Amino acid sequence: MSPQEKAESLGLTFARTEPGYLNLCIRSGQQLITSGHVSDLKGKLGEGVSVEQGYEAAKDCAQKILNSVWNTHGSLDGLRVIKLLGCVNSSPDFTDQHLVINGASDLLHEIFGKDGDGYHARSALGFAQLPTGVAVEVEAIFEIL
Repeated sequence: MSPQEKAESLGLTFARTEPGYLNLCIRSGQQLITSGHVSDLKGKLGEGVSVEQGYEAAKDCAQKILNSVWNTHGSLDGLRVIKLLGCVNSSPDFTDQHLVINGASDLLHEIFGKDGDGYHARSALGFAQLPTGVAVEVEAIFEIL
């Protein structure tokens, strides 16, 4: 099953988006580089937002990233996930950012294959605050094969 078919079998849908203030996904040579995509969930991990909720928020970010990539590339096929940067709105004592960003990584592993084109480098960082108080922001880099 191709990545596009796998994503659709998981219930992901893709829709054309109108260009906004910033480019959500830009092609540079053989790479697709996304802007940070934010979760719908607001709040701070370690202060009312659970790791499980954060995990789902990171997954939501990855779904939005995939829609932006689809808008630029026309398909999820022919791509390899290179790098994720996950930003987690965290209380000072919260240390499970990596478990939160697993929500994004796990979805990309499921679609592109953990042992293949979905096997990526990643950073998961805690921040004192993210724009508009969102819980999670994720950006990604893909290689066009």
